[in-house]
Amino acid sequence: MVLELDISTKKIPELSNPSVCMKDPQRVQEILQSILEAGTNTLQVISDFDMTLTRFSYNGKRCPTCHNILDNSKAISDECRGKLDELLKTYYPIEIDSSLSVEEKLPLMVEWWTKAHDLLVEQKIRKDQLAEAVRESEARLRDGYELFFDHLHEHGVPLLIFSAGIGDILEEVIRQFNVYHSNVKIFSNYMDFDESGALRGFQGELIHVYNKREGALLNTGHFQELRTRPNVLLLGDSLGDLNMADGVQDMQSILKIGFLNDKVEERKPSYLDSFDIVLIKDETLEVPNAIVHYLTGNK
Repeated sequence: MVLELDISTKKIPELSNPSVCMKDPQRVQEILQSILEAGTNTLQVISDFDMTLTRFSYNGKRCPTCHNILDNSKAISDECRGKLDELLKTYYPIEIDSSLSVEEKLPLMVEWWTKAHDLLVEQKIRKDQLAEAVRESEARLRDGYELFFDHLHEHGVPLLIFSAGIGDILEEVIRQFNVYHSNVKIFSNYMDFDESGALRGFQGELIHVYNKREGALLNTGHFQELRTRPNVLLLGDSLGDLNMADGVQDMQSILKIGFLNDKVEERKPSYLDSFDIVLIKDETLEVPNAIVHYLTGNK
């Protein structure tokens, strides 16, 4: 095991970073080797967005999620903002409570997002307010985001972003950061606007932290391309993100990277049991970038 770890850290020195924890380094090495040998054209990257591709905090202050960007904007009344904040204080501790099972959390998460979406619809938010909301927000992608998005695009590797957030806001964030490339596909909650451009609801089934999965894309145009890519690099910050690749056809290898941003000591054991690599309070994409470069033949 020591020898194998030495080999992987020589090839990917970033795996020796202080933020990196691995329960089974040998297994990480074997997965990396398997994906490398299969080739770039068999690889796809599946990632969460909020607090995975975006920063958890900056200069000691929490960074906004897609929902927060809207909640904090001029498009929302102070009264609505207060109600949304109360929902956050009620339900977020439940989402990250490691003592509760997914089955216990599930109905409460659905309840949270449904109530939040109903409040947003009441505000009659206009489509043309979204770009300004993002521009005026403190949204930040993780350090190294340009390299991450640009390199995947240059090598033709699909990047699927699954988000329980708001797809319209997510798209606007990556558009304003100039990384909304043609290889990026987004699966999220999209707003439904009426003829006058006012929000009247959300499209389709509610996407929440525990039902994000590639299987939901089976009936879309992306399916044919993705079925030839059985190797997956998965990035998430929640145990619910582990299911995002459930729909991948004939999966061969999957390397799961988990960002542990909050309540570290309490949640670390379950993250180490579930993710192959755990990044503790790491606000960068340095490790995923190094792995992507390695797997695409750029040592």
